[in-house]
This record gives sequence, structure tokens and C-alpha cells, in this order.
Amino acid sequence: MTDATPLAPTSRPLVTQLWARTSRIDPRYLIAFLITLVLVAGQFRYHILGGYDRLALALGACMATEALLSWFDRGKIVNLQSAYISGISLTLLTKPQGGALWPFALGGFLAISSKYVLRYRDNHLWNPTNFAITALLLVAPDRVSVLSHQFGNDVLTNLVIWTFGLIIAARVGVLHITLTYALSFLILGVVRASALGLPVLPEIAPITGPMYQLFVFFMITDPRTVVRGRRKQMLIAVLIAVMEALIRVAADLGMPLPTAFTAGPAFLALATVGPVAKWIDLRLGGAKRTTSANGIDLATA
Repeated sequence: MTDATPLAPTSRPLVTQLWARTSRIDPRYLIAFLITLVLVAGQFRYHILGGYDRLALALGACMATEALLSWFDRGKIVNLQSAYISGISLTLLTKPQGGALWPFALGGFLAISSKYVLRYRDNHLWNPTNFAITALLLVAPDRVSVLSHQFGNDVLTNLVIWTFGLIIAARVGVLHITLTYALSFLILGVVRASALGLPVLPEIAPITGPMYQLFVFFMITDPRTVVRGRRKQMLIAVLIAVMEALIRVAADLGMPLPTAFTAGPAFLALATVGPVAKWIDLRLGGAKRTTSANGIDLATA
């Protein structure tokens, strides 16, 4: 018999406890929180919306289209968080000429309907917001532009967004995609600047801006449109960055390109590389339900 007293279990650090608790949260809620953070930070710091009527119209169009098409296609209304994310992204990224409102309504309809129309083996190929913005830029380049300098590079604002963005990307299981693209962008930016005799900082500075925050956290990491397998996802992220770099080089050399390519090279790069990669992946591997890193089904995301 011993008088030894059992040691109390060592309590885990608070950070570890919080990290474990977030594993039980649906990733869609984390993503929705992040896009809302970008919206609130942008509006509070820079008044980026240009009018709450734009937000209401984009959200209304996205959510109404999602509700109607999901009911028609599946017999039920699916989770509307994907529509919510698309609506806010469209509001932040779309900057029409003359304060027009129709791009937000049309963009919302195009974004969500693309999920139900442009499909292969029960998977949509384009990220909804990416498809809508690319279509608007191609069809009406003189009436629609995208977010650029309207949301500045304030260090504190960007630090908050990037911190939460990286944490949530890690929690959802797509951090490797974000980091691969960001590193590829930086390397290719330096190479492009050196080859063309341009200053380096202006070439790599866009990665810290709001447009790229939305791009790297919401578009290229979309669970429903990325290929399967960590290595393949990283490869496609590199190819998207390479395509964007080629578009930028072509613009720098004065090659004749549609306005959409020079207005949104990142969007056009994803819109051309992503769907082809997804189609090949589905063609070779067959359809498969998409889950997040913590096993949550994202089929309706």
C-alpha cells in the first residue's frame, strides 16, 4: 500500500483547448465569420461598400437563387451560407461604373446558377463568385471593374484579416493552398520584375490587398471546386499563379488582351486553370463527396 497521491491531470493550454473546440464547428460557419470580418473591417475603415443597397441586392439575389434552384433541383432548400459568402464577396469585389446596381443582381444570379448548370458528375467546376465576376468583366468591361485601391493596405487592418484568415484556413484544412499560392505569387512577382526591369515592391504589393485576401481565402480554396489530394491542390495553386504571371507579363509587354484579363488577372487565371483541373480530376478519379479536413461534408457548401 502506498501513500502516493495521484497527480492531477495537467490542464491543456488555452490555445490548445480553443483549437480543439473549433474542430466541432462546421467550417462553413468559420468561413462565414471571416468574410463578415472582411466586410466589417473594410466598411469601418474605408467605407468600401459604396451603399448598403448593393449589399442587400447581392445577398438577396444570391440567397433567392440558391433557395429556388436547390428546391427545384433537390426538392429542398440547402444551407444558404454559400450564397451568403458569394453575396458579400460580390459586394466587396464588384465596382460598377456610375453606381449601377444591375451587376449585383446579375452577378448574384450568375454565381449561384453556375453551380447548378455548369456541372460535371454532380460537381460544379467554377467557384461561383469567380465565375460571376469573370463573366461580368468579359461581357461588360466598360461598365464593371473590380476592387483595387478602394481598400487600402493599412497594416493593422490587414494584420487582423490575415491572422484570422490563416487560422481559419488551417482549421478548415486548406492552409497549404493559400500558402502555396502566396509564395508562388511572390516568387513569380520578383522574377517578372527582374526580367522586365520593373521595381519589385509594386509587383508583389497586391498580395497584401483586399482583393487578394478574398481570392486566397475564399476562391482558390473553395472545397467544392478544388482537386482532391494535397499535392495536386498545391500543384494547381502554382499553376494558377503561373497563369496569372503570364497574363501580367503579356499586359506589361503591351500584347492585345481583352480588358477582363488586365482588370482581373487573378480571377481570369483561376477561371481558366481551375475548371480544367477539376474536370480532369473528376474524369480520372470519378465523383466523390467533398469533405473538410475534419470530416464535415461540404457537398452543399
